[in-house]
Amino acid sequence: MKGFSKNILLLFLTVHVSSETILLKGGLVHLGNGEPATPKDILISDNRIASVGKNLIIDGNTRVIEVNGLPVTPGLISPMSNLGIVEINSLDVTRDDESNILSAGFSIFNAFNPNSTGIPWNRSNGVTSAISTPSTSFFPIFGLGSYFVLDGSLKVKGSKDIAMFGRLGSSNESRAETLAILESLLEIGRLLENSTVDEILNMTLAEKLELQSADIIALGKVVNGGMPFVLETNRAVDILQALSIKQKYSLNLVLASVEEAPMVLDELKESNTPVIIDPMDNIPNSFDELGSSLNLGKILDEAGISIMFSTQRSHNYHLMRQGSGNAVAHGMSYETAIQGMTDTVAKTFQLNDRGSIESGKFADIIVWDGDPLEPSSFPKIVMIEGELQDLTSRSSKLTERYTNSEDKPSSYKH
Repeated sequence: MKGFSKNILLLFLTVHVSSETILLKGGLVHLGNGEPATPKDILISDNRIASVGKNLIIDGNTRVIEVNGLPVTPGLISPMSNLGIVEINSLDVTRDDESNILSAGFSIFNAFNPNSTGIPWNRSNGVTSAISTPSTSFFPIFGLGSYFVLDGSLKVKGSKDIAMFGRLGSSNESRAETLAILESLLEIGRLLENSTVDEILNMTLAEKLELQSADIIALGKVVNGGMPFVLETNRAVDILQALSIKQKYSLNLVLASVEEAPMVLDELKESNTPVIIDPMDNIPNSFDELGSSLNLGKILDEAGISIMFSTQRSHNYHLMRQGSGNAVAHGMSYETAIQGMTDTVAKTFQLNDRGSIESGKFADIIVWDGDPLEPSSFPKIVMIEGELQDLTSRSSKLTERYTNSEDKPSSYKH
């Protein structure tokens, strides 16, 4: 391992050349596509994966990093986060996830802060990209989520407004009214097929809901354009309502949380709807979640439903790795868990160049010091688009400061 660490140090000390060719040699590679891990080499050139296999042909200019059998996965992708949008939950001046004017059309993209302290913390724990979303609101639709690459560059990389987010179920509002408003909003989006935005704005319903042009345009993208619509819901009857709405409006629906999904498993499977779950959530927080179970992941996996992962720990989105490991401990397939943090997210949200280790994809790659699903394991290498990332975070700097044995004034340490 000493040689391995030395190689990493040399990489950090050398000025990176974007066209540099690198070979990660001898890793236990999880491709991210559901196949079991096997020993493979990964050749990286021009920020992308050039080839994956054994005994790859390289030239004398290729930099070789011996991985020595350590686990290798694609970079993890969080499907729901507030990274770069919220710094301190309780401090409004650090939050850019709410709007007083827009609803469905609210976009957080231009508020993204690549210098947010949460980004290096999650990156150093294996999360290389994330979808950041608006916060919940009294409206059943909160707004638009955007995808961001977490390399910390001030030249923000990502995709603007790739999905709509909302909720159906437990709230302070009437469930019946929430459902009625949700359907009305989708109906307004469908009207864009034959009406202009201005015509819709003059309709009584649009005026009552205080919709803006951006809201109507965004709703049209969901109903008529196939934009993914992530709807958080838990109660079994609400899941059925959501599936009915999906069919009525031909939505590209993704369901989140779905604690009572096992009660309507056949309908969920038949609808071919992917889900986002938190496998650590087995204690009901409301009457909507009475069916919560640690076996949720296993049940959904055995039914062949596409699964992704979230976590209730704000800012610590890397903990989806712990959640997926917990799902495996309760019966989910190991490779389904890896896939649910990588390729399934990429395919669900049409992130075509990410999510798996295969030729042509961006080289977002993690080399782990142990089992990726064990909380005690951590990345030894994080690569984003073929570039080695600094694993320093605010937490690691604080650890160094308060455990450093150097003779320094007490004011420095306290």
